[in-house]
Amino acid sequence: MKTIQFREAICEAMSEEMRRDDSIYLMGEEVAEYNGAYKASKGMLDEFGELRVIDTPISELGFSGIAIGSAMNGNRPIVEFMTFNFSLVGIDQIINNAAKMRQMSGGQFNIPIVFRGPTASAGQLAATHSQAFESWYANCPGLKVVVPSNPKDAKGLLKSAIRDNDPVIFMESEQMYGDKAEVPEGEYLIPLGVADIKREGTDVTIVSFGKIIKEAYKAAAILSEEGIECEIIDLRTVRPLDDKAIIDSVKKTNRLVILEEAWPYGNISAEITYQVQEQAFDYLDAPIIKLNTADTPAPFSPVLLEEWLPNSNDVIKAVKKVLYR
Repeated sequence: MKTIQFREAICEAMSEEMRRDDSIYLMGEEVAEYNGAYKASKGMLDEFGELRVIDTPISELGFSGIAIGSAMNGNRPIVEFMTFNFSLVGIDQIINNAAKMRQMSGGQFNIPIVFRGPTASAGQLAATHSQAFESWYANCPGLKVVVPSNPKDAKGLLKSAIRDNDPVIFMESEQMYGDKAEVPEGEYLIPLGVADIKREGTDVTIVSFGKIIKEAYKAAAILSEEGIECEIIDLRTVRPLDDKAIIDSVKKTNRLVILEEAWPYGNISAEITYQVQEQAFDYLDAPIIKLNTADTPAPFSPVLLEEWLPNSNDVIKAVKKVLYR
């Protein structure tokens, strides 16, 4: 095992796959000469050259469409958005072409493409740069949506995403690129659609994904000192959703708290709530609680931002509420 940053894990995954397959290339704003806006493609231009690490104009609609056409002709593009907030400019290409082309062509075209970059809040970036889009893209059939929370998972999941024959939305975070963790030395893949139990427990299940799961870890450590043992499930992939892992855990703990950095209406936690009440209603000993951001655009003020985001104290209160303590 070696200890590397999240950004290095992303870079390793892309580089290893590009060495393996000449049809894979990276394109996006500042991915080449600048080594990526968050340095996730550092050194790749030097190794692979300007035909496979391509700086694009500030035109998300344009380069998303180019990548999709390229994928239809046998290539496997990786498209980096400087932030998924900017993907809204190219969302017509992603939803109406990448996600639907396989069905619309009667299976004649696969779209092996990865759209990747940071999502959700990252400090004082204010309303238009702090949005979580996981549930937006997960709502569209034809797309797979991956949201890793640590370097090890990020590398294994990204390699699987690049090898997938369907379009994958791969969502990261500006606030995780510097995170360090152990990553295996050799080749490894993590399959899409498989959740991971990060912490085993008996009293309550906490389901989360992405960087906000760190608040669940903090809460679980504090609650453990009070004799409350939380089971933490990291979804890793939100579409396809590993509902079996969630259901199995709820049948053991009989209580569920969902922690998601997204607006409360129509999100991933709402879908999880539905699936659990449908498949495991009789196992629940308390109503499900889902913790989300406030139902407003993200504020710029750090004081308001702290109130806007769910945190470990919110998790502790929710756990105690479902335990009737």
